[in-house]
Amino acid sequence: MNHAEFLEAVAKRAELPPAEAANVIRATLKTLTERISGGEARDLAAQLPEEFRGHLHKEVDFAERLDLAEFLNEVRARAGVDAPRAADGARAVLTTVRDAVSAEESDDLESELPKQIRQLLHPVGRGVGA
Repeated sequence: MNHAEFLEAVAKRAELPPAEAANVIRATLKTLTERISGGEARDLAAQLPEEFRGHLHKEVDFAERLDLAEFLNEVRARAGVDAPRAADGARAVLTTVRDAVSAEESDDLESELPKQIRQLLHPVGRGVGA
């Protein structure tokens, strides 16, 4: 998946204009990077479009503990959007990430996330986390 396809997928899934989708992508990837190990951030960056790799840069290897509310609040603040748009946008970004990377990388990412945040990787209609 290239940059334009990724951006279009997020914009469509979150029902956001492209400029706002780009802000939400940046905010979500930066927040996600804080929540995963440095090795996982590097592995994920290697499979995403080059334009997004800088958002996945991490100086330290440890993962910060964030629950779902804290995760979405960080995305909201970084993207400059309201809470519902942050939630829809984060879900759209993480679902698109899941679709853009290999199944193995998707599983690795999911294994590093708490259950609440893992739910963002799956479309609403799939009943994940019930």
